[in-house]
Amino acid sequence: MKILEIKVLRGPNFWSINRGKLIQIKLDLEEMEEIPTNKVPGFRQRLEKLLPSLYQHRCSVGEPGGFFQRVEEGTWMGHVIEHVALELQTLAGMDTGFGRTRGTGNHGEYYVVFSYMEEDAGIYAGKSALALVESLIKDEDFDLASVIMRLREIREDTRLGPSTGCIVEEAARRGIPYIRLNRHSLVQLGYGVHQKRIRATIASTTSNIAVDIACDKEETKKLLGDAEIPVPKGDVIRTEEGLESAVRRIGYPVVIKPIDGNHGKGNTTNITTWEQALTAFAAAKQYSRSVIVEKYITGFDFRALVINYKFVCAALRTPAAVTGNGKSTIQELIDETNADPRRGYGHEKVLTQITIDQFTQKMLDEKGYSLSTVPAKDELVLLKPTANLSTGGTSTDVTDEVHPANIIMCERIARIIGLDICGIDIMAKDLRNPITENGGAILEVNAAPGFRMHIEPAEGLPRNVAEPVVDMLFPKGSSGTIPIIAITGTNGKTTTTRLVAHIAKTAGYKVGYTTSDGVYIQNQLMMKGDCTGPISSQFVLKDPTVDFAVLECARGGILKNGLAFRNCDVAIVTNVSADHIGLGGIDTMEQMAKVKSIVPETVFRHGYAILNADDDLVFDMKGNLECNVAFFSMDENNPRIIEHCKKGGFASVYENGYITIMKGNWKIRVIKVTEVPITYGGRALHNIMNCLPAVLSTYLWRNISIDDLRTALHNFVPSPTQTPGRLNLFQFKNFKFLVDFAHNPAGLELLCDFTTKIEGTPKVGIISGTGDRRDEDIRELGRISGKYFEEIIIRQDKNLRGRTKEEIVNLLVEGIKETQPTEIPIEIIYSEKEAILHAYRNAKPGSLITIMCDVVAEALDLIKELKEKEDEMGEPELLKNN
Repeated sequence: MKILEIKVLRGPNFWSINRGKLIQIKLDLEEMEEIPTNKVPGFRQRLEKLLPSLYQHRCSVGEPGGFFQRVEEGTWMGHVIEHVALELQTLAGMDTGFGRTRGTGNHGEYYVVFSYMEEDAGIYAGKSALALVESLIKDEDFDLASVIMRLREIREDTRLGPSTGCIVEEAARRGIPYIRLNRHSLVQLGYGVHQKRIRATIASTTSNIAVDIACDKEETKKLLGDAEIPVPKGDVIRTEEGLESAVRRIGYPVVIKPIDGNHGKGNTTNITTWEQALTAFAAAKQYSRSVIVEKYITGFDFRALVINYKFVCAALRTPAAVTGNGKSTIQELIDETNADPRRGYGHEKVLTQITIDQFTQKMLDEKGYSLSTVPAKDELVLLKPTANLSTGGTSTDVTDEVHPANIIMCERIARIIGLDICGIDIMAKDLRNPITENGGAILEVNAAPGFRMHIEPAEGLPRNVAEPVVDMLFPKGSSGTIPIIAITGTNGKTTTTRLVAHIAKTAGYKVGYTTSDGVYIQNQLMMKGDCTGPISSQFVLKDPTVDFAVLECARGGILKNGLAFRNCDVAIVTNVSADHIGLGGIDTMEQMAKVKSIVPETVFRHGYAILNADDDLVFDMKGNLECNVAFFSMDENNPRIIEHCKKGGFASVYENGYITIMKGNWKIRVIKVTEVPITYGGRALHNIMNCLPAVLSTYLWRNISIDDLRTALHNFVPSPTQTPGRLNLFQFKNFKFLVDFAHNPAGLELLCDFTTKIEGTPKVGIISGTGDRRDEDIRELGRISGKYFEEIIIRQDKNLRGRTKEEIVNLLVEGIKETQPTEIPIEIIYSEKEAILHAYRNAKPGSLITIMCDVVAEALDLIKELKEKEDEMGEPELLKNN
């Protein structure tokens, strides 16, 4: 067996709208296609012995043990790999359970699809599942423990930490979208102009000055002390002489820590001798040139959390420790403690396992202990100098015990330092009494306080501390989103996208939009090329200047990675025709329609899906939608439109020469098509079609005014600037050049229909076939060309996509001859540039030359250069040099 390809899906996709995190493996079973599980002796027994927890997998049987029943009866190895990949993740602390295994249509090939929590871990799980199943088939040993440990390590390296993660989860629960901006903890919440950012528990609203102050422990102490907040007395020193002077002045016991350390790094507490002080000084100097020496305050370690300058909660923190029983060694006590099911690797569980490190060894050495020492019964042996949960410490929620005076003090501290998310470390006997009365003190103020101790305390009530953070960032229930109109379909997507964006811009929005030509932010081209996938969509949604997004969503991006957004406000489906059939596992028009239907299925319940009522496959998408539905049609008498509008629905139609919005039984005539430049006086029927959903989508969203619609349609002119590669007509002195991106039979048919309505003869076509299309599709391009063109030049795309030039030419010629049994002039010029130059040199007076362009920008630049040179000096210099 072998893996042919792995895709990571990160949004609504072909397999699931709601499960956006899926791994899709294309698997070739090779000889195992003929050997299901019941034909491999002992396979089920070995699988059950190695992974007994697979018993919980119900599979299609619908009950525990169902998967093992399927294995016993006989199932294919792709199905087994799916379940194993899921279980490996679950055993590594990533409980996830969605999977599908389906044939690709090729013998022995399957799509194995399963959910993941962390994509790198998901990929590793898929590869490991294949290796595990192969070892079982061969009856070889498999190191399961190493795989599980590696998955845990990948998870800890790539996942959001518990603090950032809980904020993201709270935002997602409220419908606030998020984008992870790097592999660490920088996350964008919301889209466009409404976005906010967090890094760990620092928000984009957090003052940089406040963070700097909190990171400088001495400055923090001074500000708090000046405000009559109790802080330990101490000195900042850099040398051993300074250390000696500070210890003499303060008196033992002392604490020594770096001035700008964090997470307890370099901290040493309860120092009672000069030797201990020297060792602690050296440890602190590893993290900072300057070191704080301050009085060691006895008591318990508390953390108070203040968010948006309001006290939220408090926790008692206890360092990692074991309690002696008079029989077990310290190592045995640690092992027993780590056996607690609440303890896990890293942040996977409520508590973290205790590890032996240099700090543990140092603390044991100071007591004259080793790991083999047997502590007395009830003796508490501390194993870490600080109470961090990440080193095995525990926390107990004490929020309800905090004295009002301490609450007021914590809120004052947050204001004094200026932190809107503020962690305050307090050493005191308790928080039930004012710490000014029980000898307590403020030890530190933290600018990025960990939330884990509050959301998952070992004892006491968990606190949803992410809630006030999200309340602060998005007050009054704001979702942080911007309007999103998504457009999909086979033909007309780009023109519709550009027109929708133009209408929104005319109405005053700052628009970002994606097209097959590039990404535009406020009409400025930011990225060139085919930008109809999720990366381009995210580019727009991440831009902080954009308040309206229009996103062209093509088949390729959806199949490769899924959609970049979980929901949109309006979705348009233009049509579904025979293009890209046979690619990416999509072999029928019905399957293609399913791919396109993913976009309208993401529309918010209050939003609109706008469907083509003249296209059966598109019209039928309405059955799976939970949002509002509106339709468009080139025929106002379409029975589907009439029935829909009788029920009070919305539609847009081409009627009596007008682009008209149907609102129930009422008509709103927006504009005559003859006044809309991109329709070329009503001759370009496909651009009338493109106008209908564009007008309806913008009218339904935020009720953009009819005046704005009219203005936008009036000044949306077909040109290389506004509609590059879409019906760009160039009038030369003696002939015309028409440039269009038509690349499939349906698109070429519409283009050729338009050429019949334009003066010009003979009609010359510069055509090509795309190598990854079916033979029938390439022949059909030839048939259409032979039907409409009187002379044909066959060129080739830059990328032949798996075919030879000769194959594509032969298929096109076959199609041409089917509709033109008599000979018509056919030239074969492989270079697009040379084909255009040849057509220019040999153009007959009055001719119309139509080119199906491959690289739009290059073709347009060349034709514009020819036109400019002709206007300036007659014959272009370019021709003289060729």
